[in-house]
Amino acid sequence: MAQNLPNSIELPQFPESYWIASTPFRTYPKLQDSISVDAVIVGAGLTGVTTAYLLAKEGLQVALLDAGTIATGTSGHTTAKITAQHDLIYDEFISHFGTEQARLYYEANHQALQWMKELIRRERIDCDFQEQDAYLYTTAGDMAGKLEQEFRAYEKLGIPGSYVDQVPLDPLGVKAAVVMPGQAQFHPLRYLRYLLGEFAALGGQIYEQTEATGVESGERPRVLTKEGHRVTGHYVVAATHYPFHEGMGLYFARMHPERSYAIACPLPDEQADYPGGMYLNVDDPKRSVRSVQIGGKHALLLGGEGHQTGQGICTHRHYEALQQFAQQTFGLSAISYRWSAQDLISLDKLPYIGPVTAGNDRVLVATGYRKWGMTTSAVAAHLLKDYITERSDENPYRELFTPSRFNADPGLKTLLVETGDVIKHLVTGKLEWAKTMPEDIGPDRGAVVMINGRRAGAYREPEGKLHVLDTTCTHMGCEVEWNEGERSWDCPCHGSRFSFEGEVLNGPAKKPLSRIDYMEITAGELERT
Repeated sequence: MAQNLPNSIELPQFPESYWIASTPFRTYPKLQDSISVDAVIVGAGLTGVTTAYLLAKEGLQVALLDAGTIATGTSGHTTAKITAQHDLIYDEFISHFGTEQARLYYEANHQALQWMKELIRRERIDCDFQEQDAYLYTTAGDMAGKLEQEFRAYEKLGIPGSYVDQVPLDPLGVKAAVVMPGQAQFHPLRYLRYLLGEFAALGGQIYEQTEATGVESGERPRVLTKEGHRVTGHYVVAATHYPFHEGMGLYFARMHPERSYAIACPLPDEQADYPGGMYLNVDDPKRSVRSVQIGGKHALLLGGEGHQTGQGICTHRHYEALQQFAQQTFGLSAISYRWSAQDLISLDKLPYIGPVTAGNDRVLVATGYRKWGMTTSAVAAHLLKDYITERSDENPYRELFTPSRFNADPGLKTLLVETGDVIKHLVTGKLEWAKTMPEDIGPDRGAVVMINGRRAGAYREPEGKLHVLDTTCTHMGCEVEWNEGERSWDCPCHGSRFSFEGEVLNGPAKKPLSRIDYMEITAGELERT
């Protein structure tokens, strides 16, 4: 691939996921009344839709609820690699949990890949599915030892793979790599749209713009909605990325949120000879590479720049770093799409799948996918189906993923570190003194401002309208920070995110940020003078 460097690449002004932009969905109604079904699934991403599909195939009556528009959450903002190669993880899992547990983790994800592959083949799902080898690589010699250890873990666990010093994608400048053959990539929302259509054809009930606010537990648990309706079932599944029913399990203390970024760059005709493979480095900063078809033409999907939500540098700079990587490594001259995603990482890096708390097996949860939601969504859907059809005792992965587990190594150390981080940001946010005033905010800009000695947040729309908010997160009182790249207010403590108008974008917060009438305050000040 040629590397004639362009002078610059213009970033698209607003973030937009290619997956979402290229996949129209029909609209579904808002829930208008209380209903009763066999199972209630909250969250219509890949986990929720796959679970609903499997349950409907079993003959169950299922209601699928989404607080917004289907497929616009995490499932629409992924890099869409279907793989059991989840970064440098198997050597670590052997160290923490032992060989058998580490092998179970691989088998669960490998079986999920094979199930998805067979379903796509059998049903002829048009979702750009391609088998690809997956590579973990380094461009720095000092990380080669880590890759050798990971390859030894592959050998110990019986995972097919190789340790190599070259990869097909020459511009990466690889020093060493571990390859896991026979993995895959696809268009996640075309796949999801097929499953959703099949679920509806089987009699499944789908409701958009229906926000779940809580659960009444019992033999027949009931989901409570913002509009006051109740959806009753034998089982309730929280497939909402962050559990919406926070009162049971304290998940905000057991996971931390990370944001990562992606850009899609068209390949010029003379560079459209992509040699194949999906790539993820083990260096810092992270870089992910895969191919994608956009409008019938070849493009590269480049990702990375992960950081804890609400913390670190101006978020726009993460896109700029990927932009520079595209230029310097591949000589790319355009960016068609840019987007970011939020992922949750558990204390021990294993997802939580099963009863939301010990002893409450009627309310189930699936979360903490650690950026590997394609295979994990299928793992979770099959395990959740087994719980609901009362066959979970036959599922070999039940104990591995149970949410009630606590692995002291590494869970206790991680918990202490993350608790300290939350306390630090809670204190420093309250002490921050802003010098900017709301009238200083330019068009399409946001910042922390000071109003009468009070910390606030301001954003001015391109047309000039000013939005001023209380920056105190409605979850536990931390102070949110402005996210320039996404035009949102993000909490550095537990990852809640709010729009520039204050509406909740990501939990655990449930209530919007309070709005401040700056013009009224200003008028009052003028009257007093």
